[in-house]
Amino acid sequence: MHKDELIQLHTLMAQIKRYFESQGIEHDFEEYQSLSISPMHIHRSKAEHKHAIFVLGNHLASIISEDENSSIAQTTSRMQELAAKSGNEIAHSN
Repeated sequence: MHKDELIQLHTLMAQIKRYFESQGIEHDFEEYQSLSISPMHIHRSKAEHKHAIFVLGNHLASIISEDENSSIAQTTSRMQELAAKSGNEIAHSN
């Protein structure tokens, strides 16, 4: 994916996060917030946006899996793996 596409995806996921929050769905987004990156931070690297997408995706999948006992719970595990992998890539590139 190109950086602009990742930023668009990050924007969509941030909107989903805000929607859940507006619906009164409580979730601790501390890990995502600790990254201090939003879709508006276009100067941040492609790798940082990718990592933020995986971390935020993990949070969103976790919220969804709380309501459903389906294969969605597996999505949470996969997002955690991808977030860890992309985080390692960022650490090694610095």
